Amino acid sequence: MVKVITVSDIKKLIDQIGLKNFFSGLIASLEKEYSRWEEFEKSPRHAIHTHDGVIELMPTADDDYYSFKYVNGHPNNAKQKKLTVIALGLLSDVNNGYPLLLSEMTLLTALRTGATSALASKYLAKKNSKVMGIIGTGAQSEFQILAHKTVFPIETVKYFDIDPEAMKKFQHNLKDQDLKLIACNNAESVVDSCDIITTATAAKGHVDILKNEWIKAGMHINGIGGDCPGKTELDKNILSRTKIVVEYFPQSKIEGEIQQTDDEVYAELWELISGKKTGRNDNDEITLFDSVGFALEDFAILKLIHELSVKNNIGSEMDLIPALKDTKNLFGVL
Repeated sequence: MVKVITVSDIKKLIDQIGLKNFFSGLIASLEKEYSRWEEFEKSPRHAIHTHDGVIELMPTADDDYYSFKYVNGHPNNAKQKKLTVIALGLLSDVNNGYPLLLSEMTLLTALRTGATSALASKYLAKKNSKVMGIIGTGAQSEFQILAHKTVFPIETVKYFDIDPEAMKKFQHNLKDQDLKLIACNNAESVVDSCDIITTATAAKGHVDILKNEWIKAGMHINGIGGDCPGKTELDKNILSRTKIVVEYFPQSKIEGEIQQTDDEVYAELWELISGKKTGRNDNDEITLFDSVGFALEDFAILKLIHELSVKNNIGSEMDLIPALKDTKNLFGVL
């Protein structure tokens, strides 16, 4: 039997334990898994690019578990009232190859992406960061803000999107979160006076969502929108001014901001978490987390969901694997 976790199960779980508590536990889980980076089998994700988008598989494993995520990226889906990103995930026992958990991962991807950004910011942003800006208020935006609010004393959020309806949605969803929400007329206005800036747009191609002249001393940038070849969000000149941290260099070089140049990459995230390298050194340093999403993050949240589903009696068991008395008699099932 395989444990199956649906969208309704994730909602039930979050309702039971609370979103802030979930983010706290998830950030801790991500930090723990990243701290033992060298114990994982790693590879860039496998991507099939089509004229409408991309479909990817993201696998990794340690000595106990194997996980993979199926995920797409279809920017034009929004015009058809469909999600631009959907995902499914699987966690298996490496000792016998048997799947333990099959889960929705559209919500989980948003949750783990927000938590990973907040974890990187923990090491790269100023500790007393209170003003956060976000450019792109689509499906990922609220997760980014609330994950950071778990780690930092965020008081003010400035935001902008080219879609006014997305900005209204963002304001509505966060109106009860004890935050001062400032709607901006353009991206430059968002950046002004921010401690932490997140770019989360769906723009295809090399687009300067952030311009070099806007970036001031002490800022931390989470660039999470550049996630495939030929897609970046930052003015190339910003990169030479920043301490750049990536998740997994071989994948980030293909998909991240460092497609534009990889000469200035300072570290992979695990090196900060393990103490091999330092994060922010002073309040004037400019830092960048060039995030494209990595399979270890999916591993961490699938493992956490498996543990929480057992503890909280959430999910259902399904007979997705034949139960045989005679393991050689598979035909007998029919």
